[in-house]
Amino acid sequence: MPSSDEETSLVLKRTVVIAIFAAVAVVLSIAESMIPINIQIPGAKLGLANIMILACLYFLRARDALMLVVLKTLLTAFIFGTFSSLLFSLFGSLFSFAVMALLMKLGRRRLSLIGISIAGGIAHNIGQLAAASIVFSTLNIFYYLPALLISGIATGILVGIAAKYLIPSLSRLALFDSFLKD
Repeated sequence: MPSSDEETSLVLKRTVVIAIFAAVAVVLSIAESMIPINIQIPGAKLGLANIMILACLYFLRARDALMLVVLKTLLTAFIFGTFSSLLFSLFGSLFSFAVMALLMKLGRRRLSLIGISIAGGIAHNIGQLAAASIVFSTLNIFYYLPALLISGIATGILVGIAAKYLIPSLSRLALFDSFLKD
């Protein structure tokens, strides 16, 4: 059983990692907003911040990743958006988180990070459509679902590849030693 000092150290490390990941996620969101890609599908975006969510799910507990999702969503909404963009982003982010966390728990060794990322990208788009459906009081918004599914797959692949390269690099840092799961 870990000593009180070891527990305190682990809590502090976990807090530092979440803060670093949140900062990087916000920076990735800002960088993404500067990329001149004009996707003609409402709600479609690269979702680069999900690289950090995947890394957090890999190293830390699901509740830590949930904290990261909420921090990232609130911070980016304050920087970029309005209440409606916060609502859409929160719905999408929470649904994406739930799907990725479940898949990491159930099949971390059987599913690739790319597959989990694709599922998260698709879930994010479905969550955003659900929020839009509530806000606009119509199911007609799901007309965009096929295009958003394709977008979620494409961006999920890109985010998954990035996470696939980031996680082994982070695993070599001493900060992550105590978080590596067997």
